[in-house]
Amino acid sequence: MKYGSLIMEKKDYLTLKRILNFHRFYEDYAHKDALEQLGERIDGALVEDESDMPDDVVRLNSKVTVEFAPGAQQTFQLVPSTRGDLKKGKVSVVSTFGASLVGLAVGDQIQFGFPTDVQSFKITGVEQSHQLLSSFDF
Repeated sequence: MKYGSLIMEKKDYLTLKRILNFHRFYEDYAHKDALEQLGERIDGALVEDESDMPDDVVRLNSKVTVEFAPGAQQTFQLVPSTRGDLKKGKVSVVSTFGASLVGLAVGDQIQFGFPTDVQSFKITGVEQSHQLLSSFDF
């Protein structure tokens, strides 16, 4: 990790805790695994004030560019809802992929997928979006 640990802004941290609390009894195993992963990630994250946040850290509503193969990149927005839609360029933080990105920075690599089909992704760009976080749904 670029900064030695995951980094989260306080508002994002509180929003993610709220999402986890709301979904604690979720029965869908795919989402349950993603929520468990998200919980583990935020529990170990360094929480900072907004003014102390590096600009290249993936946060809620960030536009993230990942390289998934040499020369092949995709940009999407990490949204704080269950309504991610890859066709519209939105990935939910409640998805396994979204949960694996939050708190990482440009240059960080992640391994994603099932044991039989693990893929490596590198974060190559992060653009902060200053949308209101109060306008999300669970």
